[in-house]
Amino acid sequence: MATSKIAQHRHCRSCGKAFVSDDKYCSSECKNQSTTTIQKKKRQLMFLYAISFIVLIVALLFL
Repeated sequence: MATSKIAQHRHCRSCGKAFVSDDKYCSSECKNQSTTTIQKKKRQLMFLYAISFIVLIVALLFL
């Protein structure tokens, strides 16, 4: 069985496409999209923390 070697490559963190480079993303579009997604997830996490804190305070006040 003959096997061929695959050139060293990376996979884009955003789209998963294989590419040859030292960067983490295959294009600037993927980098911008990933940055936007990360910022959105951070905002959602902070909102979750704030709501949890408010619920905890309300629960402590009424117990």
